[in-house]
Amino acid sequence: MTVLSGKIKVGLIGMGAIGERVLRQFQQHNEIDIAALCDRNADSLNKFKDELPNVSLYLDHLDMLKDESIQLIYVGVPPKFHHKIAIDVIRNGRHLLCEKPLANSTEEALEMVEEAEKTNIVHAMNFPMVYSQAFQVFKNKIMDGELGSVKKVELNLHFTEWPRKWQQNEWISSREQGGFIREVAPHFIQIIHDVFGEMSIVRSSVEYPENEDLCETSFISSMKLSGGIPVLFNGLAGIGQKEDLSLKVFGDQGTLEIENWGTLSQTRADDNGNIIPIDSADKENVVDELVKAIKGDAAKLVSFKEGYAVQKVLDDILMAK
Repeated sequence: MTVLSGKIKVGLIGMGAIGERVLRQFQQHNEIDIAALCDRNADSLNKFKDELPNVSLYLDHLDMLKDESIQLIYVGVPPKFHHKIAIDVIRNGRHLLCEKPLANSTEEALEMVEEAEKTNIVHAMNFPMVYSQAFQVFKNKIMDGELGSVKKVELNLHFTEWPRKWQQNEWISSREQGGFIREVAPHFIQIIHDVFGEMSIVRSSVEYPENEDLCETSFISSMKLSGGIPVLFNGLAGIGQKEDLSLKVFGDQGTLEIENWGTLSQTRADDNGNIIPIDSADKENVVDELVKAIKGDAAKLVSFKEGYAVQKVLDDILMAK
């Protein structure tokens, strides 16, 4: 890959809540220059006009791609548009950061992988948790054998309501492309794959409301890791408790749990458990790693191929009868 000089020009497609969050990450990097923003909703763009007067604003991503100075594109649109936009970006030879899930089906995800791997572009998925200090400690403790022989992995996703108050939009509650299985579970599926390898679905049950336009209200999925280690996913929305997300690993020498994205605790048979202190300042992030990769240096990125593996699990869960 050609090593670039000067700042990397970035265009962002999809300026909802997550898109704005990624914009702020890009702005904090001194080797990034925000060149363009794109969203089909003019109101989503107009709120950035005063703050970013020198940034080009587009309603159509194809118009943005005509600007050949843009080297890196972030795609943060709803899932059913990932495939079309990503293929356009790849075929225009731009580096690409895509939101999760990778696509809206395994077929779309596979084509995105194949197209990206044909080219010399950097392609990555936005999985922030993989860069967190909590995850690094979590993975290291398991790899170092602190839990002994792993007996089970369990994921619980409990939501007071879905969508959450900050997620009110036209698609996040839809059965077609929304729901907490697609929006939240991928973070944890990717982590499980990173630590233990890929899972295979044994059985899955998904509950839906009577309104066929609305997403799931609960699900239970049973999986197996290589070596036969069982994995259980349990999700429920619309309950009278504060949101609680937890990934727990059970071993014969102890347990380890990440709760609500960043609280890490460890328990042994002879104690009541301890919260593990975590440095709140993460040493890595996806923007730093993208810059490294674009410059031709070794980088830690979640590839489209890894995103495809996550997509297969999602589709197996969602296609359950």
